[in-house]
Amino acid sequence: MPVPLTRSSRLEDVFATARSQSRAALAAYLPAGYPTRDQSLDAFHLLATAADVIEVGLPFSDPLMDGPAIQRANAQALRAGFRIEDVFTTVRELATSSTAALLVMTYWQPVYRYGAARFARRLASAGGAGVIIPDLPVEEATDWLHAARDHGLDSVFVAAPNSTDQRLARVCGAASGMIYAPATAGVTGTQGPLHPGLHAFVERLRALTPLPIGVGIGVSTPAQAAAVASFADAVIVGSAFIRALDAHPGSAGTTEVGLLAQRLAHGLRLTLPSAA
Repeated sequence: MPVPLTRSSRLEDVFATARSQSRAALAAYLPAGYPTRDQSLDAFHLLATAADVIEVGLPFSDPLMDGPAIQRANAQALRAGFRIEDVFTTVRELATSSTAALLVMTYWQPVYRYGAARFARRLASAGGAGVIIPDLPVEEATDWLHAARDHGLDSVFVAAPNSTDQRLARVCGAASGMIYAPATAGVTGTQGPLHPGLHAFVERLRALTPLPIGVGIGVSTPAQAAAVASFADAVIVGSAFIRALDAHPGSAGTTEVGLLAQRLAHGLRLTLPSAA
């Protein structure tokens, strides 16, 4: 029987723990099945030793929000035979051995074709906490939101800095678990300075929602993570882990992913975000 979303979701528990330790949470992303299914699972297990939130990417042929690193990783996973079932298998494997909140990062088309209610049911059964669907407008999200709520899943929306306050309020009102705020303009994997208006944008979101604010897209170094952690509730890193795997073939890449996660987590053990 579907479980209604309760006031205390897995994401809420994770953020409460991070706040009690006076730090921001670390959210780590990798595509499922990259570079191989076995190595992907090994890397996820290492990420789970340092990260509070694991974003399990669902490889897709047209990842509009993602830059070259994630595009290449998605393409390789698909060539290797990735199937949607592999996402549920990955989540189930991690749920049995990790305390991290497990989100699936996906685009809408795979969920739509699989069936929103069916996808939500399978993800909840596997132990998932929710989803991020960056290309699903809040105006068209009714079917997904009903399915997610019926199965106790959080729906994390990406909030665009160029949106009006009216639209941001609508996005925040539909979301649960966390709001995703881009750290830079453009696609994932951007390597450069954080957007100068990022802190102000996070404060703008705080005026519209009590939900935790996670900052990603363009955060790749421990120094950037520490800077974001001073005003956000979560720091989201993805492409940097893929680059670590690319630069160190085989098991060395998996080890490097774990080491990078530890360095990033260390950088987050700073003062509590001001509005948390």
